[in-house]
Amino acid sequence: MAWIVLLFSGILETVWAVALQASKGFSRPLPSIVFGITVVLSMAGLSYALRSVPLGTGYAVWVAVGTVGTALYGMFALGEPVTVARALFLAMIVGGVVGLKLAH
Repeated sequence: MAWIVLLFSGILETVWAVALQASKGFSRPLPSIVFGITVVLSMAGLSYALRSVPLGTGYAVWVAVGTVGTALYGMFALGEPVTVARALFLAMIVGGVVGLKLAH
């Protein structure tokens, strides 16, 4: 159950990062509210998961899910460049986190 919560919390990290950007410096109320709610839920989920998942691995998974999700959102929803290099480096993030999990 902790791993499912951890993955969901990583997805919420993507949501709060996107909401933070959309809030335009907290000048737009709805994205600011979405940011506040999702950042709290994301941190709560991370905290719950770290009760049974090793700290280094759990945090790396949470950050990687948020990072990859945010980068993909930027590329496919906001029109940021989609390049082979970006795809390679995102794959390296995923590979590094999988490696941490397997090495544990």
